[in-house]
Amino acid sequence: MNSERENEVVGFLRADGKRLVNGEGREVLLRGVGFGSWLLPEGYMWMFPQQGDRPRRIEKMIQELIGEREAERFWDIYYDVHTSEADIQQIAAEGFNSVRVPINARFLIEDGEPLRVKEHRLKLIDRLIGWCRKHSLYVILDLHGAPGGQTGTNIDDSERDLPELFTEEHNRRLTVQLWRFLAEHYKDEWIVAGYDLLNEPLPNWFSAYNGEVMPLYRDIVKAIREVDERHLIILEGAHWATDWSIFTEKIDDNLMLQFHKYWNNPDTESIRVYLEKREEWNVPIYMGEGGENNKAWYAGAFRLFEDHNISWNFWTWKKMGKDNSPCSVKVPREWEMLVEYLEGGPKPDEITAQRILWEYLTNLAFDQCVYYRDLVDAMLGRPPVRIPAIFYGYRGEGVSYGIQQPSNQNVGFRINDRTDIRFVASARETANFEHGKGETWQDDERLEVDLAEGDWLAYEIYVPKFTDYTLYEINVHLNEFDENGSLAISIDDENQNIREPFTLEPGTHRIVVQAKDALVRLEWLEIIPTTAGLIHDAS
Repeated sequence: MNSERENEVVGFLRADGKRLVNGEGREVLLRGVGFGSWLLPEGYMWMFPQQGDRPRRIEKMIQELIGEREAERFWDIYYDVHTSEADIQQIAAEGFNSVRVPINARFLIEDGEPLRVKEHRLKLIDRLIGWCRKHSLYVILDLHGAPGGQTGTNIDDSERDLPELFTEEHNRRLTVQLWRFLAEHYKDEWIVAGYDLLNEPLPNWFSAYNGEVMPLYRDIVKAIREVDERHLIILEGAHWATDWSIFTEKIDDNLMLQFHKYWNNPDTESIRVYLEKREEWNVPIYMGEGGENNKAWYAGAFRLFEDHNISWNFWTWKKMGKDNSPCSVKVPREWEMLVEYLEGGPKPDEITAQRILWEYLTNLAFDQCVYYRDLVDAMLGRPPVRIPAIFYGYRGEGVSYGIQQPSNQNVGFRINDRTDIRFVASARETANFEHGKGETWQDDERLEVDLAEGDWLAYEIYVPKFTDYTLYEINVHLNEFDENGSLAISIDDENQNIREPFTLEPGTHRIVVQAKDALVRLEWLEIIPTTAGLIHDAS
């Protein structure tokens, strides 16, 4: 079985019914990463407490510690090195085809009216777009922090924890003007995939303003279309992009709808409302932020999106001191001194503060980060990869699974499949997928699928065109195995001896696991390259 993903990034991306197609009319599923904390620094990615949870608070701290002039130099270096061509090159090499660029309006424009763009900052975005064109990555421009703030929280750099985009008319005007400017600036730039108008507008506690989102979207789109007829428009729902009840009117013919997904069930039931809206409006949909979980969840969630033909973007590419993003920035020595200062502790002297901050700048470079390729393997379904048994395919009965007798067992996950999903050994009643810091599943959270005789599950993996291996092995973990039973495995409809290595050509492969003769309790399977199949460089 083969499914090519190469040479997808060609020409303007556009909506064609429920599909995204490129400039050659070929369907494209976006697979990308987001650059959280680059143009809008987020305190949790710096391991800072609430007192340093957003750009303006981080900026204030740095200026207090090293003075205005050195602080200015710090930020010039920060924006220059945080996201570099080395990052772009790695992202493309891994097989992603897109990036999402979160922009803080305050980063890009001066305070007040009329709109005044900081040209030196715009050049940073232009430079990134040039790298992405060179390395074949579509770019989504995301207004993550609109003038005044669209969420009234730290994630949009809110000044007073209020959504002042919706309470102050001048902020609304600036937002429309900013998008018109960006559209005019990038109207001929095909590597820009689309315009993500507002990130996560209005959490539930500000839902009184929900009725103002679509009128604002309409005004922004009108301004964009005055100068740019070609680029894709991307709309997010309210309440962290999850509430699509605001979508009452299809306001453009080249449109994609976006939701976000983090700490919940990676199952079809959890995204049903988005699938239904896709059918109703006949538009493509996009999971624009998902991550901040553990590797096992990534294996399931991104399989879910793939099987439902949903474009996706991982959040986030790089942050400090964590192992659940591909790039982990090493924590500078004495970093805790900055944390303590934010919490009201002693102020480090200027020399010490500068030493700590400059070490951080050094650590930000891609080649200085700790790189977790296994996370990328998990989200792309690429060997070597371990797949929890509960994350068999999401294409429905007869395609992704087959069962002889529907189960009444229910752990609150994949309940409509009626497969027999159980806890391995736990008094829990409901599956838990809340692991925001990347914590591994605890023993009482482990899940398995019980397969009666004849039951089967299907999994998919992807082998890239350029790989170091030709031979692979499958390992399976069974919690119980009736001595009268056996396990049959096929790959692309060919029976496979589990004890012997096998070859895999580039492309997508289907693995089917079936219980024979008696019950088996399957917890996970893994597909790993063998050293015997290592391709040696003849040169």
